[in-house]
Amino acid sequence: MPDIGHLPFAIDMPLFPASFVEDLKSHVDIVQIVQERVPLKKAGVTWKGLCPFHGEKTPSFHVNGDKGFFHCFGCSVGGDVIKFVELYDKVSFPDAVRQLAARAGMLVPEAEDAKHDVESQREREAILKAHEVAAGWFREQLAAPAGAAARRLLRDRGMSPETIEMLGMGYAPSGRDGLRTRLIKDGFTEGLLGRSGLVLQRDDGQTRDRFRNRLMIPICRDSGPIIAFGGRAMETGQQPKYLNSPETAVYVKGRTLYGLNWSKSSISRMKYGVLVEGYFDWAQAFQAGITNVVASSGTALTPVQARLLRRFAGKIVLSFDPDAAGQGAAARSSELLVAEGFQVNVAMLPAGDDPDTYIRRLGAASYQEMLRGSKPYLEYLLERSASEDDLTRDEGRRAFLNRMLAVAARIPDAALRDQFADRLSHKARITEEVVRAEIRKAAVQKQTALDKVERRLPALGQIKVAEKGLIWALVHEPDATVAALSELEAIDLDGLATQDILRQAQSLQGWAGASLPKVLIERLSKGEAELVEDIGRQTGAPAHAADCVRTLKRLRYDRERADVQRQIDRLQESGTAQHNQEINKLLERQQGLLHRLQEL
Repeated sequence: MPDIGHLPFAIDMPLFPASFVEDLKSHVDIVQIVQERVPLKKAGVTWKGLCPFHGEKTPSFHVNGDKGFFHCFGCSVGGDVIKFVELYDKVSFPDAVRQLAARAGMLVPEAEDAKHDVESQREREAILKAHEVAAGWFREQLAAPAGAAARRLLRDRGMSPETIEMLGMGYAPSGRDGLRTRLIKDGFTEGLLGRSGLVLQRDDGQTRDRFRNRLMIPICRDSGPIIAFGGRAMETGQQPKYLNSPETAVYVKGRTLYGLNWSKSSISRMKYGVLVEGYFDWAQAFQAGITNVVASSGTALTPVQARLLRRFAGKIVLSFDPDAAGQGAAARSSELLVAEGFQVNVAMLPAGDDPDTYIRRLGAASYQEMLRGSKPYLEYLLERSASEDDLTRDEGRRAFLNRMLAVAARIPDAALRDQFADRLSHKARITEEVVRAEIRKAAVQKQTALDKVERRLPALGQIKVAEKGLIWALVHEPDATVAALSELEAIDLDGLATQDILRQAQSLQGWAGASLPKVLIERLSKGEAELVEDIGRQTGAPAHAADCVRTLKRLRYDRERADVQRQIDRLQESGTAQHNQEINKLLERQQGLLHRLQEL
């Protein structure tokens, strides 16, 4: 039986910051990692297969994606995704971490960074504790006489006592420093309270509570701890209507989805999630028994949030407000989710409603029916766009068709484009042959534009830290960075969001450093140039160029190893001896790639 006894953080100084390791585990899907090495089948809320660590004929090896661990009931081996890679690939803990970090495009902080992390880890723990104390104090204030108006607001919004208690809702009084005084009394320092976001420091050095006269809603990490608060205004005209905690050492808005800590099991079980905008939309739906719901909390959905959801389901039903802002957000979120591999539907609510008011007005059953009647994103887009033009007139049909051709050109699958053409021709009252010809023409033109003029650019959030680090360094340290880029092979850049920019930079060997950024900008498309300038304006390097090069090489080797493993698995599944020689060659290649990884 493999040795699983050692604990990576129990002996001496940790090799990596604990916060980095936790962040890494949240960025990789254990089910996907294991499936690349072990055939698995869905079995309820877990995945099951034959244990790779001991011989067996009846599957007893389980992987739980929700909780992020594996366990074999036959040989008792178990652990998280890092432990699995350690055992299966027969590598050390540091090598397993580096391998997974390369896959996720994350830079690995080494031992010297970990030494400095001890204090910051203590601070993160203290900030979490401060939020826990603050949440208790807010609950006390809600139950006190001063919280009467907040209790009345909750009753008016249809919140039951059970829901209020489950969500930990509270009240921040209008006084200047009630929470600050409580936290100072409990031993928290002024400096830490400022960094926690719970108090504000004025220019004159005085501090006061950030949240005053607001209904308080705790925001939790998907694993449970409170990391921030949302505060709803209590008075008409009080601005902003919703005030959220600032980003801190424990809270990053773009990595957090409200309510996921309560709903992730249900989303995984039901195989789809319902995405709403606000806290009360979420609370009303969850209270009504719609437990597979998460909220974006009124902010634009990010790729990190989408990947977080991807751990639990492959389908999302969007249920945003029907006003222009809500539908615009639905369109942007749909495009992002489709790009991340989701099947996306859109539920249309009546004008003037949001999920909160709709459920209170017509009940949970009616809202469930609305979700069941949700339409695929492209169908929704057709209807929404058609409503903006008079399709009884030639000009209206032409405008509608031109807008939809741009959408059709982005559909990569030819069969899906043809289906879209059928629906488009019906809506626009134009023959299918004409529409299909126009779509083919638009697709060719778009591809030509992508190849020769304006390649489709990723959002900053979709670009790996290693890519940003190299682009930043090209602007600020061009000579050294071009030299570092020369160590990368063409295959190292394959699949990167900024591969065209980095390849163009590689071609500039020999240019004088002072002129190099200008020459690079001139050779890029307008959008690419703007992206380089945006990254270059950032304060401080996202990462050192040499570290970025190593990270991209690790990412490439990890991709190759995963591909080799898939080939081995396919040959082993055939169960015939004729493939033994080929399997041995693949194993040798896999070991060679592992050796290269260890040398980096």
